[in-house]
Amino acid sequence: MSSTVAPAGTLSFPRLKSPGVRRFVYGVAGLLVMLVIWQIGTLLLHLDPGTRTFTTFGPIPTFEAFPVLWEEGKIQSAVAASGYRLAVGLFIAIAIGVPIGILMGRSKKFRELSNSPFQFLRMISPLSWMPLAVIVYTQWDQAIIFLIAIASIWPVAFATAAGLAKVDPAWFKVARNLGARPMHMLTRVILPAIAFDVFTGIRLALGVAWIVLVPAELLGVTSGLGYAIKDARETLSYNHLTAMVLVIGAIGYLLDSVCVQLIKRYSWHYSGQ
Repeated sequence: MSSTVAPAGTLSFPRLKSPGVRRFVYGVAGLLVMLVIWQIGTLLLHLDPGTRTFTTFGPIPTFEAFPVLWEEGKIQSAVAASGYRLAVGLFIAIAIGVPIGILMGRSKKFRELSNSPFQFLRMISPLSWMPLAVIVYTQWDQAIIFLIAIASIWPVAFATAAGLAKVDPAWFKVARNLGARPMHMLTRVILPAIAFDVFTGIRLALGVAWIVLVPAELLGVTSGLGYAIKDARETLSYNHLTAMVLVIGAIGYLLDSVCVQLIKRYSWHYSGQ
């Protein structure tokens, strides 16, 4: 057996052949680079007497704030409140968006009638519905759930319609010839065929909903991740503020990763690369 020897004076790094190990190592390296840049920015703030007060935005004070926030229960309560609003809003968006998408994909007449109104509604900023939501709903929770739902429904609906448009029409003919009823057509043909696209739409909807959730919680409510950031800002607890920002990023990343795994699970062309 022959072995390759690195030339003298050069550094040799082991090749990461496993895709999983490679993704993990690169992911950790990327986070470390971000941490170094964050620390450099904190040092620059410290050098300027006018911004020295804001050095508690730095990584060390931020990580020191996590045990305090956890012991006080602020992280748990904020995540629970925001998680409830997000889950209900997304459930409503999926429950409405998937049927609408199926109708758009199956009925040409419905698609032509609804395309312009749906595109118009989709382009309205979700937060611009806030004044109307506050008037219609008596509770802030209901208003925030409405904003999440109205923002999330369109990615789900259009992704579902696009997925159904790719399904071979011959499948429906075969299913009808075999005696499939409408419910069988839905559960045995349509939903399995468009699962990949539905989960892709849910992933997009989740990103939109997560963006809408935090600014919506800056107004009126006294719980949730957005409120926790607002409270930390008003009390000048900058390390608590950045800690909650990291919590938002970590939860969003985790939820997105779950959606990615579901997409891979239902992708017919996924090869594991």
